[in-house]
Amino acid sequence: QVQLVESGGGLVQAGGSLRLSCVTSGRSILGINSMAWYRQAPEKQRELVAVITNGGSTNYADSVKGRFTISKDNAKDTTFFLQMTSLKPEDTAVYYCNAVIRLWDRPTSPYAYWGQGTQVTVSS
Repeated sequence: QVQLVESGGGLVQAGGSLRLSCVTSGRSILGINSMAWYRQAPEKQRELVAVITNGGSTNYADSVKGRFTISKDNAKDTTFFLQMTSLKPEDTAVYYCNAVIRLWDRPTSPYAYWGQGTQVTVSS
């Protein structure tokens, strides 16, 4: 069974910072193709915030470029982060981590797994 567990959300004032973490676990994991953060604000669709590939390439939503940084723990390929700075009230949302994972019994059919979400609230 594959699990993704997020941590690090909370309440912060505008201009502040938060760091989200996501730990991926599971005995059947062969490899992780990419890791990403999504967010969903009330009454809005879930949107991609940032993504990092297993090779280290990154991509960001225009709304967070220059403020957010996605990274992974090179010592533990199963852990990745989202450093958020200069937070704005419009960043308020539930943040979900996502990983595209290859399993030992399906090495050529990667599948996207999701965490349970962590609330980030930015007050003005």
